[in-house]
Amino acid sequence: MSTAAGTLTWTPAAERTDLLAAPVAAAIAAVPSARVAEIDPELADTAAFCEAYASPPQSSANCVVVAGRRGGETRHAAVLVLATDRADINGVVRRHVDARNISFAPMDEAVEVTGMEYGGITPVGLPEGWPVLVDEAVVAAGEVVVGSGVRGSKLLVDAAELAALPTAEVLALAQPTG
Repeated sequence: MSTAAGTLTWTPAAERTDLLAAPVAAAIAAVPSARVAEIDPELADTAAFCEAYASPPQSSANCVVVAGRRGGETRHAAVLVLATDRADINGVVRRHVDARNISFAPMDEAVEVTGMEYGGITPVGLPEGWPVLVDEAVVAAGEVVVGSGVRGSKLLVDAAELAALPTAEVLALAQPTG
């Protein structure tokens, strides 16, 4: 059992799709290592989750939805960085999605376009064709905890499988927060 697992009991995610958002359940076969654990939804935010379940922040990856605009067109992308880092949204990410302006997607928009709950958004099961930008430190971390599409559970996955998702690209896009 990895240290990322913390104190939770993990079950193969394909056996507990009831703990996943519908788009995540539909795509879970893309990450065969995925295991799921039920958590208190009030503890879904990374800092609270890590503290409550003894899972180190360097083993948690946050997925954020960005909206880039150029010429009246909005393009969405997912950005995955370790909880200990922050993504270079206005530099690396903006240039990579070829946007003149970029920002974090507003909560209601992120929920609507992903079909997932805010605070549980994950790179698994995103809309077809979305770029999934994975920081190289996430892949280097090995097993990581990510959202499950809902606030009441988390996924534990081999980060190499996230990097192998059809639209994923591994980039140096994080800046340490500390």
